[in-house]
Amino acid sequence: MKFDAAIIDKIKQIVSFENVLETIEERYVYALDATNKQNIETLPGVVVFVETIEQVQKIVRLGYENEIPIVARGAGTNLVGACITTCGGIVLNFSKMNKILEINEQNLTARVQPGVVVGDLQAEVERIGLFYPPDPSNLSVSTIGGSIALCSGGPRTFKYGSTKDYAIDLKVVLADGRILKTGSNTAKNSTGYHMSQFFIGSEGTLGIIVEATFKLIPKPEGSRVILAYFDKISDATNAVTQILKNKLSPATLDFMDKNTIQTIEKFYPSRLLTDKDAVLFLEVDGPIISLDSQQEKIAQFCKQFGASDIRISSNEQEAQKIWTARRSAFGACAKLKPNVVAEDIVVPREKIPQMVEGIRRICTQNNLTVSIVGHIGDGNVHPNISLDLTDENDVKNYAKTKDEIHQLAIDLGGTLSGEHGIGCEKSKYMTNAIDEVTLEYMGKIKHVFDEKNILNPNKIF
Repeated sequence: MKFDAAIIDKIKQIVSFENVLETIEERYVYALDATNKQNIETLPGVVVFVETIEQVQKIVRLGYENEIPIVARGAGTNLVGACITTCGGIVLNFSKMNKILEINEQNLTARVQPGVVVGDLQAEVERIGLFYPPDPSNLSVSTIGGSIALCSGGPRTFKYGSTKDYAIDLKVVLADGRILKTGSNTAKNSTGYHMSQFFIGSEGTLGIIVEATFKLIPKPEGSRVILAYFDKISDATNAVTQILKNKLSPATLDFMDKNTIQTIEKFYPSRLLTDKDAVLFLEVDGPIISLDSQQEKIAQFCKQFGASDIRISSNEQEAQKIWTARRSAFGACAKLKPNVVAEDIVVPREKIPQMVEGIRRICTQNNLTVSIVGHIGDGNVHPNISLDLTDENDVKNYAKTKDEIHQLAIDLGGTLSGEHGIGCEKSKYMTNAIDEVTLEYMGKIKHVFDEKNILNPNKIF
């Protein structure tokens, strides 16, 4: 969309000259996110760094009056094209709205701006003995606004839940510039509709989040990391089932396949065993007096189902080294080819072996390299596919692979995304995954909140 001088001048009057990016070079990066997509024809018309709620309101009203698309953006780490511009418009950059406004130790709440980095919030509340559990792998850069927009989860989701379980109140700028407040500063709230849930996971298509209040919990007294290696992914899944049947609830229940283990060792040597089909990555937490008992029982059940080697962190430094290895999986895969695409599907936990074997078969048939990680506790599987996006064969093979992987997830009783969202990358699969009536009412909700379709258009649907 081409902006005339009058629109640009009005924006500069709202936020000041230095907070507006106009040149092609400046705007180019904001047409991209971590999906590796780029299209020079859909560059944003302008990028605006907002610093106050009032500035957001004024710019949104300007967009509403002139029917200009508006895309909210945090760190741009999204993996489904949820924050790229598909038809120009205004990009609102929230990197300057990055303050932790309040931590209330008595109420166990934190009130923050959308540009706050998730890892920074975690570190700040842990410093005073509190805990914000959601932990996406890129938590050192990803922001609260994006985390809410996509309902981010991470390894701790099985035990502690995801972003939707902690956001108790949101302040949202609607498409016409008005402010909507979704909840309250209380742990319990059954007063009317649960409005927060409309916006969590909506990818900025219903409103723009400008402030959020989260509930916190007490920080666990201690934790330990356990690595259990298996010769078959099915044995690892059976071990997890046995662990849960015996009333154990690890904070983390992740797995990595052989290709991932080997790739990480090349990129970030961590003394992982590279000859096993899969490794369970478990973390137990709670009172220190309970950790020995938890780890012993888990080790026992893992051995019962064929674990060939079990290793337990002996101190915090060792645990952090293992965590760093786990979080480096995506980056390590980027060393195999010029590009890596991270997928995100969910299946019932019992179907994980079929999903993993199916992904391997599909990628082999399409001549692509895949390294698989996932949150086995909640059935969330992440195939990291290494490829060269300048190679026509790789691009063609990936398109076919992507279709087949998502259809397999649906066929196994699963769905399209556990924590990355839909964006424009997965929208074409929505009719396969969601029934007609549900899609109809999703569309009606979108129209109620955004009748002019200016908020992040062409996403989800």
